[in-house]
Amino acid sequence: MTNTEDFEAHRNGLIGLAYRMLGSRAEAEDAVQDAWLRLHRAGEVQNLPAWLHTVVSRICLDTLRTRAARREDPWPEAEPEDGAGPEEDAVLADSVGRALLVVLDRLGPAERIAFVLHDLFAVPFDQIATVLDRSTVAAKKLASRARARVRGTPEHSPAELREQRTVVEAFLAAARDGDLRRLLTVLAPEVVRTADPVALPPGIPAELRGARAVAEQTVLLSARSRFAVLALVDGAVGLVLAPYGRLRLAIRVQVHDSLVTRYEVLADPGRLRATEFGVLED
Repeated sequence: MTNTEDFEAHRNGLIGLAYRMLGSRAEAEDAVQDAWLRLHRAGEVQNLPAWLHTVVSRICLDTLRTRAARREDPWPEAEPEDGAGPEEDAVLADSVGRALLVVLDRLGPAERIAFVLHDLFAVPFDQIATVLDRSTVAAKKLASRARARVRGTPEHSPAELREQRTVVEAFLAAARDGDLRRLLTVLAPEVVRTADPVALPPGIPAELRGARAVAEQTVLLSARSRFAVLALVDGAVGLVLAPYGRLRLAIRVQVHDSLVTRYEVLADPGRLRATEFGVLED
């Protein structure tokens, strides 16, 4: 098999690797195409899979460092939240996990590369060290630190998290279906909903009180909920709304006696940056 044939056999896998590192399909495809051009210049390669993984990872690392230095938004202008974006991007985000993409974006460039390579692709640390130009010990520390950040810091006991998860899952399912009756069964009678104004249509108050009012408003905004997934939000089970893996808002949820007593919609960029996220374990 020629290098060209072998490269094409690996292309989709390389795009998947680069997408997890960059969170952008377009940038992932660019990174893989760059690797293809470098392969042409390199000539014959003995261990092509290892060479390609190393080269693509280094290209992604450079992209992440440039992004961090310029403090750029990692993605282009967001697709409309009505789902009008490319279907393949949505499928790719779902396959990776929207919550994971949100958390990965919080990692430093070297942390993200180390975590993706080791925890998602089982690349040995000595190879990761080569990619990062660090020692093997340093690569292990980077992956460990990233792993801790991906998991987040729960502020509740395992039993409390299980209860929260059950309630939030029921809340999300009812919201997606626009089912007012089911929403009323998971909302406390005196539930409070607050929201950053930027998250609301004109004329909708930033605070609502009472199960009926909150449920009715939640139903009106149910179209957004199809992009929402469960995540750890500031140590408790909440939701992130991330079309194509791109964080747009987060929802902090308070649960007591198996009912939602309060939920807060965060959409202000500054507040989102100050919020800690984690991926819930299955």
